[in-house]
Amino acid sequence: MSIKKNISRWVGKLDEVHVEPFLAFGNGKDLLLKGRVISAYKQSRPRAKNNWLKNLFAAVRRYSVTTLPNVQVNIGLGENQLVVETDQDGIFEAMMPDPGELVSQASFELDRIPGIKVKDAVLDIQRFYSERAVISDIDDTILISHSTVIGKKFWLSVSKNAYTRRPFPGVSDFYQKLTHQGKHPLFYVSSSDWSLFDLIKDFLRFREIPLGPLLLKDQHVNLKNIWKSGGESHLHKLEKIRMLFSMFPHTNWVLIGDSGQHDPEIYQEVWMEYPGRILAVVIRVVNPSKQEDEVKRRLEKFPQFFFVKTTEEAIKVAEKEKLFY
Repeated sequence: MSIKKNISRWVGKLDEVHVEPFLAFGNGKDLLLKGRVISAYKQSRPRAKNNWLKNLFAAVRRYSVTTLPNVQVNIGLGENQLVVETDQDGIFEAMMPDPGELVSQASFELDRIPGIKVKDAVLDIQRFYSERAVISDIDDTILISHSTVIGKKFWLSVSKNAYTRRPFPGVSDFYQKLTHQGKHPLFYVSSSDWSLFDLIKDFLRFREIPLGPLLLKDQHVNLKNIWKSGGESHLHKLEKIRMLFSMFPHTNWVLIGDSGQHDPEIYQEVWMEYPGRILAVVIRVVNPSKQEDEVKRRLEKFPQFFFVKTTEEAIKVAEKEKLFY
């Protein structure tokens, strides 16, 4: 099925179509490549001085994009080529053999269509070989989100931007130490949707929190269901963590999350499936008063699970468990 047949129904409605690449990383043997195909939209760079109204309009523009299903994307790794098709949410994904270090970028191209501008893309390839790595959630783990209070979470997500969202104090220092200043890779596995990809990357850069591949939720969120952003099932996290454990079979992991979006349950499942490969699990307790009994119960059954209220407590745990060395 060609891109021409599938884009033809948008002719007259769309002026420009973009390939938006998200991931191009691997283990030296295979590369995971992922992105989506969307309608173009104008979005100015966020500023710290932007008020809530400007941020609200930016959120409306972000979620007004049209995702294009059943569109073919040509992925190039040097001389190696692969054609993949977007799913119902405009997402495409492929696992390809790594052609080697001489190839430093992946290219993503669409066929040309009369009457529509097409913007292709390239993405630098990341290759990871470390024996230790970190998997972290985002909302209420590094980013103050109030995920357990839907109204509060929604207002934060649309009224703030990458420069006005607040991290938990001390997170940058904590993650810099955990990754040994970037020596060990850091993967973010979150229930945020792909429309927030650029916002999250800008937030991490601005707050000097180590960057790493973002593995977000594939379900497309638009203006009709924007309130679902970051919600519903979180089982996709388990699937993505399993993929990372499989892709990096000789890597041991530190898992970091919070108690508000089923991270403890998901990380327990991973712990039991991959015995001996998890160095520690650190969980930020979102609501200590309601979850104190649950914290104690989990601590009794899983001595390597550490529940903390602050980043300072997390740092003390990491020091005691020698995670900084």
